[in-house]
Amino acid sequence: MSCINGTDCKEPAKRHLALGILGLMTVIFIVLSIWSFMGPRVQAIPTEVHFGPYDAVQGKRVFQAYNCMGCHTIVGNGAYFGPDLTKTYEHVGPAWLAAFLPSAGGWPTSAAVQAQLQNAMVSAEPATTDMAAYEAQYPGAAERIRRRGGHASLMPNLPFTADEIGGLIAFLKYTSAMHNEGWPPKPKVDGLDFVQASAGTQTVSMNTASAGSTEAAPKAIDPVALGAKLVQDMGCLACHAKDQKRIIGPGWEGMVGSDTTLADGSTVKVDEAYLIEAIRHPDAQVVAGYPAGVMPSYDAMINEQDMAAIVAYLSSLKGAAK
Repeated sequence: MSCINGTDCKEPAKRHLALGILGLMTVIFIVLSIWSFMGPRVQAIPTEVHFGPYDAVQGKRVFQAYNCMGCHTIVGNGAYFGPDLTKTYEHVGPAWLAAFLPSAGGWPTSAAVQAQLQNAMVSAEPATTDMAAYEAQYPGAAERIRRRGGHASLMPNLPFTADEIGGLIAFLKYTSAMHNEGWPPKPKVDGLDFVQASAGTQTVSMNTASAGSTEAAPKAIDPVALGAKLVQDMGCLACHAKDQKRIIGPGWEGMVGSDTTLADGSTVKVDEAYLIEAIRHPDAQVVAGYPAGVMPSYDAMINEQDMAAIVAYLSSLKGAAK
């Protein structure tokens, strides 16, 4: 074949070269496609991922029922108002999630997470009830507690039941187990000046709440005010309401001084002794209509002064007796 000026255009050679390049690209595409489905990309199966008795399929239904994708993303799919949740379980672990989900309007403190570790189902995955060991295993939880603990969040308090929370944790455990090629990317907070982005933000501990600093602490501590702060810092409001509303546990308003029926059919007076026993050993006297094994024991976490303050605060919540 000749070109316009009569020279040989070498059209067959060019055609062969083009076909050769196309063939090479086809081979590369097929090889890469096969490689992408080899061993490292074996995916987790939702029905095989469990958190206690709950599986990821149950949790996905809860996730969809509450339209969580309206604010959050999973592997980048969804809305971008809230953070991507794909690797949340891997970063923060079950105890942080169990402390956060019931009262998501506020970020959990160290004491609230420690309380959840007293639950055998929650502590089974990290295989520890020690807070320092837990934070070492889940550095994302330590980082969130340090920067955000005790502060308000932008997420509303949703009326999750205990079963729904268990299902959600199972679902987030599954999404963390998915092979997702490194998504989501790690957020960078360098240069941000708001308090939640500051690595230096410290959480007020239980001891600080109880004793205060030597410079700022008042001479006389109001036990009711101290009790109100303790129940907030320890995550009690995740399961109990200040009024008579039932969340996971019973509401507190008017509770002290009332009579309550236990699971065995007996009736007891809700007095100081009953409250102390319920806080230290919650399964010793289970209230009728509430399952055993849900509330963790605070026996090793609350000293006598703090216990008296909590009882004083609960006694201050007057209302119609139940």
